[in-house]
Amino acid sequence: MLTTYEFDVDVLRAVEAGATGYLLKDSSRADLLGAIRAAARGETVLSPKVATRLLNRMRHPKQDALSPREANVLRLVAAGMSNPDIGRTLAITEATVKTHLLRAFAKLGVSDRTAAVTKAMSLALIPPDAGT
Repeated sequence: MLTTYEFDVDVLRAVEAGATGYLLKDSSRADLLGAIRAAARGETVLSPKVATRLLNRMRHPKQDALSPREANVLRLVAAGMSNPDIGRTLAITEATVKTHLLRAFAKLGVSDRTAAVTKAMSLALIPPDAGT
């Protein structure tokens, strides 16, 4: 693919669609010809700018965002509610509450309710006054 777009989402779409290479239009003729030959051999070719962006993304992955329901469950935990109380408030089963908590724990890299609430507040994923 030869394009002016270097945003992650554009690169990912092109690769998912089957592109074996991704070059920006500011590539030199020599680079373009070399990339075409490499792609014809089945090699993957990336513009240096694109390769740098992808490497940075891999080195510093974005943290999975909490789903709205996971954030809501953590807000209620911060307010001191038990799992059964949260379930009744949200009209879901206690098992579903536990599932939302476990997913939130995994996304936040914690292993308990207190740590999850503390980290979610520090990352501004739930309001700092959620427990009041």
